[in-house]
Amino acid sequence: MTAADTFPKRLLANAQRFGERVAFREKEFGIWREITWREYLEHARAVALGLAALGLRRGHVIMLIGDNRPELFYMAMGAQALGAISCGMYQDSLAEQLAALIDFAGARFVFCEDQEQTDKLLQMEARLPTVERIIVEDWRGMWRYRHPKLIAFADLEELGREAHARDPQAFARLVAETRGEEVAILCQTSGTTALPKLAMLSHRNLLSQAENFLAVEPHITSSDEFVSYLPFAWIGEQMISYSLHQTVGFTVNFPEEPETAQRDFREIGPHFTFAPARIYEGLHSAVTVRILDAGPLRQAIYRAAMSVGVRAVELEAEGRPIPAWLRLLRAICYWSIYRPILDKLGLVRMRVAWNGGASLGPDYHKFFRALGLNLKQIYGQTEIAGISCVHRDGQVRFWTMGAPIANTEVRLSPEGEILERSPSVFLGYYRNPEATAAALKDGWLHSGDYGTMDPSGDIILFDRMGDVITMGDGTRVAPRVIEDMLKFTPYISEAMVVGEGQPYLAAILNIDMRTVGQWAEDRGLAFTAYTDLSQKAEVLELLRGLVAETNRRLQPQWRMRRFVSLYKEFHPDDEELTRTRKLRRGHIQQRYRDLIAAIYAGAESFQAVVTVRYEDGRTAELRPVMRILSVEA
Repeated sequence: MTAADTFPKRLLANAQRFGERVAFREKEFGIWREITWREYLEHARAVALGLAALGLRRGHVIMLIGDNRPELFYMAMGAQALGAISCGMYQDSLAEQLAALIDFAGARFVFCEDQEQTDKLLQMEARLPTVERIIVEDWRGMWRYRHPKLIAFADLEELGREAHARDPQAFARLVAETRGEEVAILCQTSGTTALPKLAMLSHRNLLSQAENFLAVEPHITSSDEFVSYLPFAWIGEQMISYSLHQTVGFTVNFPEEPETAQRDFREIGPHFTFAPARIYEGLHSAVTVRILDAGPLRQAIYRAAMSVGVRAVELEAEGRPIPAWLRLLRAICYWSIYRPILDKLGLVRMRVAWNGGASLGPDYHKFFRALGLNLKQIYGQTEIAGISCVHRDGQVRFWTMGAPIANTEVRLSPEGEILERSPSVFLGYYRNPEATAAALKDGWLHSGDYGTMDPSGDIILFDRMGDVITMGDGTRVAPRVIEDMLKFTPYISEAMVVGEGQPYLAAILNIDMRTVGQWAEDRGLAFTAYTDLSQKAEVLELLRGLVAETNRRLQPQWRMRRFVSLYKEFHPDDEELTRTRKLRRGHIQQRYRDLIAAIYAGAESFQAVVTVRYEDGRTAELRPVMRILSVEA
């Protein structure tokens, strides 16, 4: 760790080192606007001194909510320069969820991107007794607002610039007082098994993680381009766009809107990326759908080319040499087939892509690596600042999660739980000593993940300890493995395997509305909405074939005998998914317990009773009927 042991100290050093080089690039009204490292420092300084003038002090918490914008980074950096703690929130959270988190954190200040987020807070004001100020970046549509707690971001910066004019050394003194061991951020855990907790991560935790990662990943340079489009509240975004950015100095690009992220991503053509599994799953589905729309000849050429790439990737993973004829075929396929696909996805300049947050099924790894993308798996948790293991170049075994990064130890408990130790292990959970004591024992982080060690030394992840299914005959099943295989098709967007204590496994499936809808239209099938489409006999037969195909690739004990196409998609607002789109299995099993009971009772259909609450307060009762189908095991 260098003398610059906090983020504000790093920013001061980087502003002096890089000066007029581009730190951020933001697209606004179709034009990319560049922000230099010097300007980054000026904004962060203005924010820090403005917050100080409003009363933010060391140890106070400031919550940040909005789409990825430079202003989020100015706010976090400015608050940390005062010794305060920043905490990102998911912008698609409901007003009640935001209020509960803000109140639990005891936040004094909240930063909102626009009117939508501001209205959520004002709606919940009675439940936010600690909030003193709400800072709004985009004031459009709010010219009539006269609430005493509201202040425009521009006015906050003006306060800071006035303070700097009065005392030009004030910011430097504040930064000098920051300490590496102090809490820098509160970061939400995924909350797959319970409500999200707030992990306390220090400057030293985050910066040591970045340095230890760079020690084994030499791909990133200060001249590189990166696109920031994942939620600021997620540790994955914090570790790349914040920690790694301050450590390396590359350029972070912000799309104009979430809806334009893919187009803006392709326009920039980043040199590296980090994304959760759902992003790669979506890209694979997009390619597959395009190929399905192509003619028979093009489909045949694509399948032949992919078989060449997959065979080469499998030999690489096994450590076996690739024959010269296969290398030649692969090179021809790259320039004629793979490269145009990568270009359409914005991946053609990419030296490395990492998957994290949830493991990516082996089929996806084979697909992307066959195209020539250097896709690698990252393993870690919020509680270890994001990363503890990563695949090494030339040693990408797609059934593993990689090997520990520098200064990191990983071992297994007698029960098979993955334990980790490094300088990046968090300080504990905010206001939750019981959970902290359970997670930190004798200096080791207890991950809650069930796994084993590959002979190569890589970690193999099966599933969460609490998610492993024990069937009636004692067979243990990692449902995630089966679910990844089921989702390796553009027609299934989400899947959950059940079977705890039962004689066989079953699956609850979500169809992909866009892809299955197109499939139905191509066959002249009329439908009204998701519920109707999900129960069409032809769609159910399509799903039956997909489940049967998956079964043929599984050992007999892991095969599914029954499945149901759910009448709705799993959704975070219904607490069925986390905000990072992971299954909340316990909640789903409780919510659909009657449906699961009907599956194992041998029923051929099930009628759900659902109460829907509209925005105007009205309620309605729906009674969708779902067919339960058997499949050859």
